[in-house]
Amino acid sequence: MPDIVLTTINARYVHAALGLRYLAANMGELQPHTRIVEFVLGQRAIEIVEDLLALNPRIVGIGVYIWNVDECTRVVALLKKIAPHVTVVLGGPEVSYETGEQRICTLADYVITGWGDVSFPKLARDILDGRPPAGKVITGEQLPLSRLALPYTQYTDEDIARRFIYVEASRGCPFKCEFCLSALDKTAWPFELDGFMAELEKLYNRGARNFRFVDRTFNLKVAASQRILEFFLARMDGSLFLHFELIPDHLPEKLKETILKFPPGALHFEIGIQTFNPDVQARISRRQDDAEAEKNIRWLREVSPALIHVDLIAGLPGEDLASFGRGFDRLHALKPHEIQVGILKRLRGAPIDRHTESHQLRFNPDPPYNVLATECIPFNDMQRISRFARYWDLAGNSGRFQQSLPLLLGDAPFDNFMCFADWLYGETHKTHEFAFERLCEFMHVHLTRVRGVDVAVATDAVLTDYQASGARGRLAFMDAGVRPRDAQNATARARMRQARHVSA
Repeated sequence: MPDIVLTTINARYVHAALGLRYLAANMGELQPHTRIVEFVLGQRAIEIVEDLLALNPRIVGIGVYIWNVDECTRVVALLKKIAPHVTVVLGGPEVSYETGEQRICTLADYVITGWGDVSFPKLARDILDGRPPAGKVITGEQLPLSRLALPYTQYTDEDIARRFIYVEASRGCPFKCEFCLSALDKTAWPFELDGFMAELEKLYNRGARNFRFVDRTFNLKVAASQRILEFFLARMDGSLFLHFELIPDHLPEKLKETILKFPPGALHFEIGIQTFNPDVQARISRRQDDAEAEKNIRWLREVSPALIHVDLIAGLPGEDLASFGRGFDRLHALKPHEIQVGILKRLRGAPIDRHTESHQLRFNPDPPYNVLATECIPFNDMQRISRFARYWDLAGNSGRFQQSLPLLLGDAPFDNFMCFADWLYGETHKTHEFAFERLCEFMHVHLTRVRGVDVAVATDAVLTDYQASGARGRLAFMDAGVRPRDAQNATARARMRQARHVSA
């Protein structure tokens, strides 16, 4: 039985907690006595506690994030009620700030703020040796990256076969965007590249093919980016999938040349635009050359083989609904495969909090701490944007409405989709649990009765999208004798939405 259990609650099974693996890798002589155990949102807290206590640990370390803090709080409460002798140690961004205001921190024995790579192993040794520190809150020690053991041997064969493999070539960020915790970093710190590349080689040789880089600024140092991309180019096969976060206005020609060598669908780039409003950019300390960013996104979409996912944030201080809509339309004109409409969240410790009173930012007191209203966007409109975001993910980002969506959006994408979102919510009062067949039927009704699209044109478009999904049933609007043509097999139905974008 392990003395130390490292655990967290992931959003999905395919996610693997990189932070836990860093802790395990740096446990030193305690590593043989340490085990990683991960859970998934939706599992009952009482069952999680049962599984943890079955291991008879002396110390349980828990990674706490904005998406799992409620569930983790229930787990900690049960642990301390059932097994008070077990020492509970918390870490992660959610508990690194405002620790005195959080119930989970009150319940736990210790909280490590900031970097825990070496601070947790030291704390564990002290506890097991009978020298527990008197203070509850321990400030994490940030060592040079060269002194950290890399975590990649901690990925199991099951992880490699079934999960995303998260890696990082650098930590931190040199930019100061106030909505992000990375604004608190002094700079970005690269890992020693030769050692990192050697770890990539080992992972690849073990069968890893789905690599998710968590670097905030993958293309900051082009020489390093180039070397990493060339590594994968030399090992390219049909199963390799690579995810990176890019700085939008920094794409040198040399990097473009390398990107062009990849096959379609192998590269997935996430790009943060967040807002095109220059006044808002200045207010939140975001430096961005919009013209250069647009040029790069257009090139990536029209010339490169990469899949493009671009982020916008609604509810930033000083941005109203009209400004956000103009930004959405400006971005949509660039035709990225996905536009992620996010709602501003108050991350604990993030500098955005300085605008709370001056711009009347009213945040949800419960996770995920999303903004509910601002001086520029009242509560009812913020609710509309939230529904817009959810429906856009279903209809816009899914890649399932290649023919229908252009009819819906017309020459005013934001306004027309907001009209659809308002109408759909009015018809259903739902934002989740839409069967694809039902969504197709709603799309047809809206196109014909609200947008005024010719019935034959709308029917052909929606049926084409329906058929492309591999669905076989009949839709409510289908005329007698009209049936989906050449329905695809189960393999086609199961393909990732990225694949739908590649084929578009």
